Amino acid sequence: LIRRAEMYQEYMKHIPIPDHCSSLIPSTSWLGLGRSVKQLYEQPLHYLTNILLRQWDQQRVGSDNEHQPLDAIIHPMKAQALIWATEEVHRLTTSSDHLEKLWAKDPMYHANIDPVFPSLKLH
Repeated sequence: LIRRAEMYQEYMKHIPIPDHCSSLIPSTSWLGLGRSVKQLYEQPLHYLTNILLRQWDQQRVGSDNEHQPLDAIIHPMKAQALIWATEEVHRLTTSSDHLEKLWAKDPMYHANIDPVFPSLKLH
């Protein structure tokens, strides 16, 4: 598992973060925005970013704005910029040891890993 985490983190470090947001992406949720960002920029998001987007959506449950689309609460460009800033932190500063510890506790960790190695399965 540590070797997988090392390979994953090393690969993610080398994917360049877009230097600007090219499109307004309407979205109803953080996970939905994340999916759209992945498609538009044709690159994966880090495991930790995917986990965080899911948590942000879960935090909205029970709030006054739970049923409002995300883009009605936060401007789409700000939301997208926040995802990319978070992604940069995760890609450039996460240790493979930390990932390995998280993955060891979560037997379904691979469900939150976007495909990055076409010929290598990460589970």
